[in-house]
Amino acid sequence: MVEPAADAADPDCAEVMLRLPDEVGGNERRDTTSQATAAWGDPSAAILRCGVEPPGPTTTPCVSVNGVDWLSEEAGDHWLFVTYGREPAVEVLVSNDAVGGQTVITELSGAVAVLEQERECVSVEDATVVDEEGQ
Repeated sequence: MVEPAADAADPDCAEVMLRLPDEVGGNERRDTTSQATAAWGDPSAAILRCGVEPPGPTTTPCVSVNGVDWLSEEAGDHWLFVTYGREPAVEVLVSNDAVGGQTVITELSGAVAVLEQERECVSVEDATVVDEEGQ
């Protein structure tokens, strides 16, 4: 079972869900019972949850795919991708064994792009440096 995110009831998540593709990375979408969630493949190659906590400023690597910024980090035998600068945030967990993470976020970015972008990732060179006191 895929657990719903804390803000899964956000109406903007419904807009994302309506736009999700039937297939991702060659894996067919299958039914989930939790609100604002989706899964592709059996066993799951990719799992999406809309309504997760939006990340704040971070040094986590960020990639921009089709106009959507995704934070990416390896989590054991999976990759975890979380949208950056959009609320509600979307989380995608991708199995390393089943499909490439870049393929998945490329195919999902169109659906996620419906969420308004409020911030964007910047490179280290463009970041504002602050001290421990926030100055």
